[in-house]
Formats: sequence, C-alpha cells, structure tokens
Amino acid sequence: MIRTAAELEQLATEVLMSVGTAEPAARSVATALVRANKDGLNSHGLARLKAYSAQVAAGKVNGEAVPGLEKLGPSAVRIDARDGFAFPAFDLAIDTLVAMTAETPVAGASVTNSHHFGVAGHHVERLAERGVVGLVFGNSPKAIAPWGGFKPLFGTNPIAFGFPRAEGPPVVVDLSLSKQARGKVKLAADEGRPIPEGWALDADGNPTTDAAAAMGGSMVPLGDAKGAALVLAVEIMAAAMTGAHFGYEASSFFDDQGGPPRVGQFILGFNPGPLSGGTYGDRLEELLAAVTDQPGTRIPGMRRLGIRDDSESNGIDIPDDLLAWMESKRG
Repeated sequence: MIRTAAELEQLATEVLMSVGTAEPAARSVATALVRANKDGLNSHGLARLKAYSAQVAAGKVNGEAVPGLEKLGPSAVRIDARDGFAFPAFDLAIDTLVAMTAETPVAGASVTNSHHFGVAGHHVERLAERGVVGLVFGNSPKAIAPWGGFKPLFGTNPIAFGFPRAEGPPVVVDLSLSKQARGKVKLAADEGRPIPEGWALDADGNPTTDAAAAMGGSMVPLGDAKGAALVLAVEIMAAAMTGAHFGYEASSFFDDQGGPPRVGQFILGFNPGPLSGGTYGDRLEELLAAVTDQPGTRIPGMRRLGIRDDSESNGIDIPDDLLAWMESKRG
C-alpha cells in the first residue's frame, strides 16, 4: 500500500511511543527507517519496526535513553547511547562533528552501548550534505566466521564513506562486509524465499540457499579472505576503540531476547578544504568525470537516489500486512 514518507514517519513514531519510547527518540528512529524505505533498502526500513518495538517493550532497548557526550579534546568526543537506539546518538555525533571540523580539519566520535545503526551510508551522507567528508565503522551481532572457520564471531560490520560535492548530491560508498547484508537474508527467511548461492553457509559450514538455515549459520565475507581481514579491522575500530561489545558478545538485533546488544560505532569527519589546500572540489569533479566518461559506468549511489526521487514523487509502497500491524499498534 502506498503512503507518503511523512505519513509513515508519523505512524512509526506513534508505534514506538506506544511501547515506551520517548518522542524525540521515536522520531529519530522513524525518520531513519522511512529513509531506508525511500531508498529501496527495505531490509533496513520499517521491516525492523516490529523487532525494535518488541525490544523496547522487553527492556532490551531503553526507549527513554538520552545519549551522553564526553568531550575528549578539541577534535574528539565519546558518545554513550546508554542502551538506547543508535539514531539519537548519531544525530548528536553528526551535529558535533560538523561543529568540530569547522575548527579543526579532522574530528572523531566513538559511540558505545549502542544498537543497530541502520543504513551506514545515511550517516555519512548527512555529514557530506553539510560539507564534511565522513567515514563510519560499525559492528553488529555475530554473523561471520573467521576465515577458514564456520563458527560466527564477527558481525557483518558495515563501513561507509560520504564525499560532499559543490554541485549535486554527495558520493556515498556503503558496504556491508558480508557478500550481502544479513538483513536481506532475514527478510528472505521471514518471507520463505531462497537466497542466491554464495551468500551464506549453514551451521555445519556448508553452502546454502535456504535463508532460514543461513540465519542459523554464517555469512560469507565480501572478498573471501581479504574481506575477513577487513571485517576484523572494522570490529577493532567499532568495538575495541569504543569499549563496546564484540559481535560474539552482542545479543541479536532481530528479537527481544537477551540484554542490550551494546555494540559500537566509530565515525570520523574531515574538512576537505584545508586538507587539500583548497583543491578538493575541483579534483573530485575531475575524477568523477573520468569515471563517467566511460560508457556503462555510474557513480556509486545514483540508482539509490533515483529510487528516492520516485518515492518522494509517488510515495512508498509498504506491505499491506506491515501497514495493518502498524495501524493496530499506534498509540
């Protein structure tokens, strides 16, 4: 069923508030989820609302948490999400990094005691829209085994970059470090659909196209052994550097069982003007022109922006059963 983004944001806000989420946090979460649907990233959108709501009701997420900020110096802060949703912590981190990079070319924020932070690229895109180059690392509950093993240890651990442009939308590079985002496997399992071969292993380490078996097994890392090494590096940046839980210590994002996941994220902001001696904008456009001069190429993220434009013009198609559930749960 088609609804506007504004209608869905209001409805999702009311659903979250009905289970005990404070209004500012509920609006932050609702905005992030609907933005994912606007971009066609449905596995990170309102499909998460049932699990999020159940986690607030069970106390796995503190719906009333207000993130705290500790300033570590002129270019670094530590943000404690306090077992609440990640999105309010990122609202605070982004505003803080924009302010700091106006004074110093490089600034960083660690986020601890956090939760699922949605589409990684959206956070750096928001920085880039305000003129700041962004780089974010995040860890998540165990889903990927160390290379050569099959027992999950690391999360799918996304990494994203956002690059501002003087004209046109930012360039956003967003990678889950599994061959495919685990949220897409979960969505396939919920809908009883198979997944493509090569995405995942079952609990015995065998390749599987059964989405349910994949959820009980492990994801295959992007780039095989090289990707597994990058997964380890992101785990260090997102968890060891923030004092958060490692993937194998974190509870699931998908259900209301266990305590708060307490994962971490690390976000860096760069003021590209001073760092490049004032040449960043021109050099970036020269590079992008060299890319698009070749037939068949495109800048990363352009397809996603096309879907966003269509959603803004024509509304967002939400499954009827999900919309009916949301309507039944609103406060």
